[in-house]
Amino acid sequence: MKAIQNDHYTYRVTWSEDDQEYVGLCAEFPSLSWLASSPEAALRGIRRVVADVVEDMKKSRESVPEPLANRTFSGKFMVRVPPDVHRELALEAAEAGVSLNRLASAKLAH
Repeated sequence: MKAIQNDHYTYRVTWSEDDQEYVGLCAEFPSLSWLASSPEAALRGIRRVVADVVEDMKKSRESVPEPLANRTFSGKFMVRVPPDVHRELALEAAEAGVSLNRLASAKLAH
């Protein structure tokens, strides 16, 4: 197993109470994980697993996920809510004297 050159994937290490070990995770490959006795070993392990998977995907000409860090985000996305929630938010925005967009943005930022 080897590491990916210029690896820009998003990793996280957390404690698994069930396994009594640290688990390394990768946001771009949610089905992969690596258990280890230390956080450092969990990170090394998940990075190696991702490197192996990326190598296999390239060999079989599969599409390899783009790292989140390399993506450009527009700042726009659509959220569907029930009509009654939409009404409540529109009323709250009107009472606050701000746009619905500004109110939703402020709520999401917290």
